[in-house]
Amino acid sequence: MRGLHPWHVLRRPLGPQAHANDPECGQRPVPALSHHGSQRVVLLQTATLLGVLLLGYGYFWLLVPNPEARLQQLGLFCSVFTISMYLSPLADLAKVIQTKSTQCLSYPLTIATLLTSASWCLYGFRLRDPYIMVSNFPGIVTSFIRFWLFWKYPQEQDRNYWLLQT
Repeated sequence: MRGLHPWHVLRRPLGPQAHANDPECGQRPVPALSHHGSQRVVLLQTATLLGVLLLGYGYFWLLVPNPEARLQQLGLFCSVFTISMYLSPLADLAKVIQTKSTQCLSYPLTIATLLTSASWCLYGFRLRDPYIMVSNFPGIVTSFIRFWLFWKYPQEQDRNYWLLQT
């Protein structure tokens, strides 16, 4: 019965890690989730955000009987989450300025964020929907801030790539 205990399942290697001691595979064991504190923190944060999301939906469907008021409050709720999503890359802003390096920023993600948020803003403008326009406008602003950081602190080519080129 030891193999069916939940804590034992978290420590058991999955997939290719099960063959970690096989020299022909050339793989090293990967510690299980229960051994990494940082992964537990991320899991706890994700579970907390999902809980907030479920509480929000429960509130809208159970405590707000008026469909028009429910729609207005749901729009505000979703706008807050969208704005926080667009502002989250700015958490690395201090690190980029201190190190004078944009290695922790993704240039393709910045382009995708700009195009997506601009498209949604134009769509919201066309519909005259302030929830769509206002919640996606920070994506445009933060994209331009990241473009400025890429211009000010250009990414350096990784030395390993230079060594591999012939």
